[in-house]
Amino acid sequence: MFTNKLPRVVSGVGLAACLSLLLLPGFGCGRQPENAVPPAPSAQRWDPFLDTLQAKTLRFFLDVTPRATGLAPDRWPTPAPSSVAAVGFALTCYPIAAERRMITRADAAARVLTTMKFLWNLPQSEHPSGTSGFRGFFYHFIDGRTGERAWKCELSTIDTGLLLAGVLFCQSYFDGEDAAEDSIRVLADSLYRRVDWNWFCGDRKGLITAWYPERGFGEHTWKGYNEAFILYLLALGSPTHPMPDWYMRTWYDTYKWGSFNGIEHLGFGPLFGHQYSHCWIDFRGIRDRYMWGRGLDYFENSRRATYAQRSYGITNPQGFRDYSGEIWGWTACDGPHDTNFVVDGNARGFYSYRAREVTFDWVEDDGTIAPTAAGGSVAFAPEICVPALKAMRDRYGPRLWREYGFVDAFNPTFRTAPAWPDGWFDKDYLGIDQGPIVIMIENLRSGFVWETMKRNTYIVAGLRRAGFGGGWLNLLNTPKEGG
Repeated sequence: MFTNKLPRVVSGVGLAACLSLLLLPGFGCGRQPENAVPPAPSAQRWDPFLDTLQAKTLRFFLDVTPRATGLAPDRWPTPAPSSVAAVGFALTCYPIAAERRMITRADAAARVLTTMKFLWNLPQSEHPSGTSGFRGFFYHFIDGRTGERAWKCELSTIDTGLLLAGVLFCQSYFDGEDAAEDSIRVLADSLYRRVDWNWFCGDRKGLITAWYPERGFGEHTWKGYNEAFILYLLALGSPTHPMPDWYMRTWYDTYKWGSFNGIEHLGFGPLFGHQYSHCWIDFRGIRDRYMWGRGLDYFENSRRATYAQRSYGITNPQGFRDYSGEIWGWTACDGPHDTNFVVDGNARGFYSYRAREVTFDWVEDDGTIAPTAAGGSVAFAPEICVPALKAMRDRYGPRLWREYGFVDAFNPTFRTAPAWPDGWFDKDYLGIDQGPIVIMIENLRSGFVWETMKRNTYIVAGLRRAGFGGGWLNLLNTPKEGG
């Protein structure tokens, strides 16, 4: 079988020993990372292309989400159920659309209220069918019309977490005194408070990834570093079923620090793991004990991970077509097909949907590039992400850049006649890829989502219980509950 995986390597020396100390106040590894990435620019001229990209991408949620339920589809135009994570991104995008004057605040509130009411009234039980969730959690995929479980999928902690991030964002944004905005705040509180985080820890001392009514909890537990950081913050901030703060040891115990093309950072291969939590949380200047020991914050870490991916595009060690300093970006995305064949004299393995990743201990690369990788990192490193996005638009035109911005992915190396003589290009947009593009453009422009979430008491409580301090957290006046 052909494979494009590069082998795992040992990353870091004495990491377990360092982490055991980092969980105690005042201790850290004390080793400072290399300064292989230039400092973030203090100011950068705004590129109007970002306005166009954001507006086109926002239209995805405004146009294809059913108004009757508010359940954003997992993908479009291929028929698909709703992904509750995509719903969380959609909820966050409606206020952005209002701030950008694409819709009115009243329209945004109406869309949010419809969604939250529908979610709150959906049946929750342990039964395998006729329900949408259990103990406050939702199934990963639910029918966009009925809200019922689709595809016998899992009850999902991370997808529920991304949904709740959007819910709490709306709770803090809609602070008006009218009936609609008041109802949004009440429903947001209810949706968040009923989630039983302790139940989903089982006996693992950490959050389990999945539960199935047919067989119970899945075998995996969320361990860092990955996209689930916001999940632990939500679990810690709960006023009703808070996870014990010492469960954070489980999160930290698989952290891997290493160097990739001379860029030291906390590793996770696909860029979505460096992006999703940052959509809502401003990690600039705040640190937990691990990052105090490393001398940087998670925002800078994501910036380094973004630069590391670009460096991989430049070196292109496996010789894929079109990779360069402007054509790069690896994350979870669609792919052309699960198959193997010879291209340009090389035996290649190709995949369908998969988490593509490039980092210091693992490379999973089949020549597929996802524009959301650069788009979701635009707030970290606009000086390299904006040129990449513009280069992809200019080079591939309508094969990649269409009605709602960038389609999910493309693969210039996958060339088969007659279907794909010039490479493979996806036909679908994915909600979980569209959302980070919209949100991180707005955070780059104004910090709007970040600043709004700083007013949410639950998020602030979660950060503090996780041991974060410094920066804006130290300056914050605690808002009223629910914020």
